[in-house]
Amino acid sequence: MTSSSRTLLIVEDDASMRQSMERLVAAAGFSVLAYESAEALLAAGVPRDAGCIISDLRLPGASGIELLALLRTHGCSTPLIVITAFDTPGLVHEAIDAGAAAYLVKPFLGSDLLEAVRTAIADLASKNGGAGD
Repeated sequence: MTSSSRTLLIVEDDASMRQSMERLVAAAGFSVLAYESAEALLAAGVPRDAGCIISDLRLPGASGIELLALLRTHGCSTPLIVITAFDTPGLVHEAIDAGAAAYLVKPFLGSDLLEAVRTAIADLASKNGGAGD
């Protein structure tokens, strides 16, 4: 699987953070679609070629964890990485228990985000019997 064969979805309400992540993942060879809220992503729908969703925890409207729950309720198995600047005790466990593929605290290294994305995509491909490779 090449990076460009997968689209990454970014859900981040902070425009500068959203643009920084867009540039980072695009430079790594991924296609990217970005949204400022969970509701905007849900209205657009998750593309079939989505490899991973990167979502801020604190968003206007539904949170990143609530977005994850909504996606799973609708049968979407696309991995979701939770990012947050507001880390509190127990929050990482809440995110992972909800099914998050990874949990990163801002500020994080770009290499850490890309590693989490690649791991999430590889895990999804192995669960699907290598589909998308």
